[in-house]
Amino acid sequence: MTKEGQGTPAAASIVFAYLVVYIVWGSTFFFIEKALRSFSPFVLGSIRFFIAGSMLMSFCWLRGYKLYIKSVVKDALFIGFLLLFVDMAAIIWSEQYISSAIVTILSSAAAIWFIIFDKPKWKQNFSSPPIVIGLVFGFIGVVMLFAEQLFNDDAVGQNKDMKLIAMIVLMLGTIGWTVGSLISKYSKEKQDRERKGEAEDLHVMVKTAWQMVSAGIAFTIVALLSGEYARFDVSAVTPVDWGAMAYLATMGSILAFGSYIWLLQHRPATEVSTYAYINPIVALVLAHYFTSHHVTSLQIMGLVVVLCSVLLMNWNLYRDNKKFKAYKRAKRIKKLREMAPKSSIPRIIEIANFNDKHEKKGNRNE
Repeated sequence: MTKEGQGTPAAASIVFAYLVVYIVWGSTFFFIEKALRSFSPFVLGSIRFFIAGSMLMSFCWLRGYKLYIKSVVKDALFIGFLLLFVDMAAIIWSEQYISSAIVTILSSAAAIWFIIFDKPKWKQNFSSPPIVIGLVFGFIGVVMLFAEQLFNDDAVGQNKDMKLIAMIVLMLGTIGWTVGSLISKYSKEKQDRERKGEAEDLHVMVKTAWQMVSAGIAFTIVALLSGEYARFDVSAVTPVDWGAMAYLATMGSILAFGSYIWLLQHRPATEVSTYAYINPIVALVLAHYFTSHHVTSLQIMGLVVVLCSVLLMNWNLYRDNKKFKAYKRAKRIKKLREMAPKSSIPRIIEIANFNDKHEKKGNRNE
């Protein structure tokens, strides 16, 4: 929801923030695929999150934010492990074998797992026809993408097996992201109830910095144990791939996230969530024009099905959005104006204005 009392930001700032969230986040999958030419998966994650975590923590320190509360940092490290390490490790590793566009689309299907694993909301979710239909569509879209990758002309022998393993690993990663998000959500609600606003908390950017540090440590440990760092040759990394790494750490992990948090402070959450529909399209376009991967009609159909499923699974949120309600009310008033005689139009407008004032008064009292 839009926070009041903070002043309305300039339209240009809002547009810029949306462009960053839409395009930069969508492009990170493409730049991961490019960076994998010089970096092995866990070395890539290690360097990326140590750079991003250090820069973000330094920014928070310069802003004067409190950096450490034991219980909060402990939770942030655990959530960072699930959200940034498990999910990103699956994404980076999978992109060795499947297109960044396919990875993006399958990642968007994470909405499926939110419905399945959010047990406290099972009754609400599974009693909603749009959500159930969206869930079915989501599974159909995922099956379409699996079939496209396994039965196209390039999928033969070991290549086919690795593609299947990569997609399974990717789906497990999205489940890790979902579980981490749900744990974060419900643990915060529990803490809020227990503390009742009395206990001190850390700024959201500080928590995110700790999450990045957690991911960086986890990536580094795996890279060391697996021998990736032992085999890593810094001199063999091309300037272009260092550029991809810098882009991922700064633009992808800091600027895009910062824009996302800023938008949540000034725009409705349902509006900001539309990035989930744009990111896969951006990734698909980049994969088509700037990689050797061929975008097939079945991939596009799978994308459409998955995005439709995400829309349906979020339908109740959009339906309850204030702007959507205002749009429907405006349509009803327009229809009444067309049906009613001219003498009754002032009365319709008067009723509409009364309803607006009544709703605003009710919102203030909530």
